[in-house]
Amino acid sequence: MNSTAGSRRRTTTTTPLFIFSALVLFLLASQIPGAAARVRVLSNYRFPNPNLRRAYIALQALKNSIHSDPQNITHSWNSSNVCSYEGVFCAPSPANRSLTVVAGIDLNHADIAGSLPTELGLLTDLALFHLNSNRFCGVVPKTLARLRLLFELDLSNNRFVGGFPRVLLNLPSLKFLDLRFNEFEGPVPPEVFDKDLDAVFLNHNRFQFSLPPNLGNSPVSVLVLASNNFGGCIPASIGRMGGTLNELILMNDNLTDCLTPQIGNLTELTVLDVSFNRLRGPLPGEIRRMRRLEQLNVAHNRLTGVVPGDICQLPRLENFTYSYNYFTGQVSVWWGWRKEREAWAEKEAAGGETSVPKAVSVS
Repeated sequence: MNSTAGSRRRTTTTTPLFIFSALVLFLLASQIPGAAARVRVLSNYRFPNPNLRRAYIALQALKNSIHSDPQNITHSWNSSNVCSYEGVFCAPSPANRSLTVVAGIDLNHADIAGSLPTELGLLTDLALFHLNSNRFCGVVPKTLARLRLLFELDLSNNRFVGGFPRVLLNLPSLKFLDLRFNEFEGPVPPEVFDKDLDAVFLNHNRFQFSLPPNLGNSPVSVLVLASNNFGGCIPASIGRMGGTLNELILMNDNLTDCLTPQIGNLTELTVLDVSFNRLRGPLPGEIRRMRRLEQLNVAHNRLTGVVPGDICQLPRLENFTYSYNYFTGQVSVWWGWRKEREAWAEKEAAGGETSVPKAVSVS
């Protein structure tokens, strides 16, 4: 009798919600190899919700994958209160404001050495993941595909290897992608430029591919692809990015052929750098339409002809670098006069002595 009563009492304490939460946790952990085996949750640890329990497993796995932490960042990662961990940020869940979840991890500039464990896929509430300027190596785990809310991913200045992590193409919320200064190699999938991203930094890797025809599909405001080995030309479709693109950096990418006239459609552009390539032909006169341009660098190419005088008169242009090309005419004199005139105007505004420069036209 007593045994039966005790059994009934134990049964009534197991609510349907508890069973469902435990089942979800089991299913998620079972899909990530070694998740349960690599991290042991102490029996006396209590978590406000299953999401924070999963976050604990993921963060402990990350800590176990670190073999050098000179700033002792992860020293505080030793309790069930994951929201108190240094570099970890909690917030209400977008789906349930009463539910606290791990929404961000920021370990920038920590000089941490290690790798990324597969258990990071348990951080399904993560919106921000910053690992800038560390010594993480290895490949980006495919389990990151489960981070459906991830908005910002910064893996820059590390030692990641392998091909472009295609798992990132499956992140529907991703807007900011920074993979610069790593050792990624091979082609960049054209699908990157079909994603609804706002900023893409892929510079200083070992990517090898030609800029795809669908480049112009990208709605980014900042696109930095410098110091890779692209080859080929800049596709004409780039002109379709005129409504959003503010900065375009394509320096040292082994680009060839001419600058497409459609580049003049980038009327919101403030920075254009195509230096240290093998571009040839004239500088398109359509650049005069880029009225917001502040920085223009076409140095170290094989460009020829006369630089259109309208370019030197762009109202916001502060820096125009054109050396080591085959231009003809007096662009250097014209640009020098403009800068001298601006300096004179600033000095006059400050009340200093001035001497009006003489105008020199381009011949």
